[in-house]
Amino acid sequence: MTRTHHADGAARRLSPMLLAVLANRFDGVVREMTNTMLRTGRSAVINSARDFSCGITTADNQLFATAEGLPAHTYGLNLQTAAMCAFHDDIAEGDAYLHNDPYSGNSHPADHTLIVPVFWQGQHMFNVCAKAHQADIGNSLPTTYHAAARDIYEEGALIFPAVRVQRGGRNIDDIIRMCQRRIRVPDYWYGDFLAMLAAVRTGEKRIHEVFAKYGAETLARFVTEWFDYSEARMRQAIRNLPAATVERRSAHDPLPPMMPDGIPVHAKVTVDPQAARVVIDLTANIDNMDNGLNLSEACSISNSVAGIFNCLPSDIPRNGGSYRCVEVKLREGAAIGIPRFPHSCSVATTNVSDRLLNTVQAALSDLGEGYGLAEGGIGMGAGFCVISGRDPRHGDHPYVNQLIIGNNGGPASPTCDGWVTYGIPVVAGLMYRDSVEVSELSYPIHYREIRLTTDTMGAGRRRGGPGVEITYGPSDGPMTVVFAADGQVNPARGVRGGGDGNIGAMHVIERDGSRVRAPSVGQIVLDVGMWLNGVETSGGGYGDPLDREPERVREDVLERHATFEHARTVYGVVFNDARLNDALAVDVEATHKQRAALRAARLRAH
Repeated sequence: MTRTHHADGAARRLSPMLLAVLANRFDGVVREMTNTMLRTGRSAVINSARDFSCGITTADNQLFATAEGLPAHTYGLNLQTAAMCAFHDDIAEGDAYLHNDPYSGNSHPADHTLIVPVFWQGQHMFNVCAKAHQADIGNSLPTTYHAAARDIYEEGALIFPAVRVQRGGRNIDDIIRMCQRRIRVPDYWYGDFLAMLAAVRTGEKRIHEVFAKYGAETLARFVTEWFDYSEARMRQAIRNLPAATVERRSAHDPLPPMMPDGIPVHAKVTVDPQAARVVIDLTANIDNMDNGLNLSEACSISNSVAGIFNCLPSDIPRNGGSYRCVEVKLREGAAIGIPRFPHSCSVATTNVSDRLLNTVQAALSDLGEGYGLAEGGIGMGAGFCVISGRDPRHGDHPYVNQLIIGNNGGPASPTCDGWVTYGIPVVAGLMYRDSVEVSELSYPIHYREIRLTTDTMGAGRRRGGPGVEITYGPSDGPMTVVFAADGQVNPARGVRGGGDGNIGAMHVIERDGSRVRAPSVGQIVLDVGMWLNGVETSGGGYGDPLDREPERVREDVLERHATFEHARTVYGVVFNDARLNDALAVDVEATHKQRAALRAARLRAH
């Protein structure tokens, strides 16, 4: 289904009502696939945290429908289905393909993707995809985020470049046995594999129902018109931006001894409203690194383009039509670009990707007041580690699980404070947080505290969202914890006078209560009675904190996001009392004087 134009023009066009109905029908297919995976997945990273995405591409490999798919996952689906088509000249109905190869379109090896080609009356029409972060993929360490891996061989993951795993609707058991032999938790992997299979077969069935109701000709016209409509919406949004070329730099925390000065991130964004086009130039970034933080091509594209979409109206469809208006310039062999084999992309979906997305959306704030976003809270800290060990409660059975229980605060926008349940930039609140109860039932882990932090948000006319403090440890037997954290040195930055977020930290609490700083990247073993404590990061602020409405500051104090001292010294807001209750009121005169004094001090400092 390629972009076509009909000779009889408007007479052949679908009605706006039918266009909307079909768009929602296909989004409904994706949502049902998503619900199928959520309810049938075996591991907590899928059935609790929802670290997966479903989507549909066209037969000619354009991204078509993703509903609420994670930004880090969805763009590469079209690259993966293109690889399937390139690697196989005998694609047939009933096939299914397993793809996790970061060198041919996937995000990173931990994201296993099942692809099913959808046929109608013998013709290949669509592809349905289910991409899910696995609990374990056979890495040399018990983690799916191997930041220290010098190459893919040291990383150790099983790689499947669009390998056929079903023919005629039946499993090819050789591939299944390979995974079960190599993966530490084969029962969990196979349960998640079946959940993905159920999702894609559900999507295939529902698309057949759409064809049966509307016919192939109507759907062919719909695809063309839906892409054209999406492009028109995107072009309109870009025309509302000022013409400019803006550049912004950021840096991932140092990773001694691999990258002692950190990992620089550079993005150059050109907005051309007349041509209704945005160009993101990433070619100035450094060469591939001998560690696992290189970005795949899919992550370089998806997480830079997401920074643009985040700053535009949220109802613009994200598909092959709207993507026509954005060009991403990449360089082969670059850490942010197109990776050169065998450089590892183990951590491609998060750390540097988070920095890249932040950099692009913050760069747009330089277009002027009212544009862009601050940087969102970053870092795969204590609440995003991978835990593993053996569970004495269940026959000493091995376990591995990616925790998604932490939370970083969202970025401030020109009009809104940062989102509290943000997570990390590349998922932007779309992933769920683990259930404490489900985690403690499923694994020998105990959570001692999870609470929002105070006085940590990036201050601004609109402030960043707060992070959390989290403490957990093993309930039975030793637990290995592997982490690859960021944001422990370089915080999320504010824009247009907004303040930066806080810096994160991780500490091991020994049995005697003493605290030892944990490294940003590495692994530790916690025995019963020991704890890992982490402070996650907040989002950056947007605009001058002294312009924030005093009543909003009052609400922050009442919500315990900010203390009285923070309100006075950062926002210049003074209250009539020091007690937290509904009678708390802003002292208007004292606030006016305090803000005048802070502005005068700021002028003297400059």
